[in-house]
Amino acid sequence: MYQFEGNVKIEDVIENQGFYAGTTAGVSMYPMLRHRRDTIVVKPVDGRFKKYDVPVYKANGKYIMHRVIKVLPDEYIIRGDNCTNKEHVTDDMIIGKLDEFYRNPKDVTSEKIKNLKPVNMEGWKYKLYSRVIVKSYPIRFLWKKVRHCLGKIKRAILKKKA
Repeated sequence: MYQFEGNVKIEDVIENQGFYAGTTAGVSMYPMLRHRRDTIVVKPVDGRFKKYDVPVYKANGKYIMHRVIKVLPDEYIIRGDNCTNKEHVTDDMIIGKLDEFYRNPKDVTSEKIKNLKPVNMEGWKYKLYSRVIVKSYPIRFLWKKVRHCLGKIKRAILKKKA
């Protein structure tokens, strides 16, 4: 998840309203969250994170939301579901925690939003997904590398033909 649009500071919204709701931008948490299609709700942090939690943190002036893959005494190891790089995040960088999200809410009006149901982040389907996405990292990493190499070969062949 990359920089949110406008001059909105998520930490200010959370402090004033008790939560932040908005869409995400970027593909780092795909397939769980889709670029500009899903709505997230971020709430204040209440204690330390556990493995598989999804914090929102600020790094280099950008808001980022990735999954905790390892909890250490003074930091977290975090990686996006669609990323290959690990990041080290400390508690002072963290702004909030993904509390709930809505899949593809279309035509969100005040009347229709009452009927929307968030994805159950305490349910077995979400818990299974979060564990599979973390455990399958080596396979996904290898697949991305193979795809990248095949793409380079394809581009080299096409370049020679041109």
